[in-house]
Amino acid sequence: MRQLKWVMTFAVALAATACGGSDSPTTPTAPTPVALTDTFPGTLNPNGGNTHPFLIAAAGQATATLTTVAPDSTVVVGLSLGTWNGNACQIVLAKDNAIQGSTIVGSASSAGNFCVRIYDVGNLTADITYQIDIVHF
Repeated sequence: MRQLKWVMTFAVALAATACGGSDSPTTPTAPTPVALTDTFPGTLNPNGGNTHPFLIAAAGQATATLTTVAPDSTVVVGLSLGTWNGNACQIVLAKDNAIQGSTIVGSASSAGNFCVRIYDVGNLTADITYQIDIVHF
């Protein structure tokens, strides 16, 4: 009887440890990146240009959209993306024929300081107002 009791205790203990947990490794899932939007409104003068620096916190895609141009949404301007060195926008991608709704899509290989620039390409005869939206991760 004593031996049966010992075997039963051993069997229960063995069963309890066998059900403990899995030894197979689990693969952690990366958090889903959250898109951030920076909005830059302004006024562009004939023969002028405006630069707006922004920060990208992680490598990924950045999309600049010329959301609004007023009073004439068909006026052609320049729109560019680049890196910001603290003093100037070093242009990487440029679109010299942007109108309202135009986009530029770039890819940042790492976090850093970037910039968007809007400029007159010779078409402005009066000031315009604009809004540029930058969506990045």
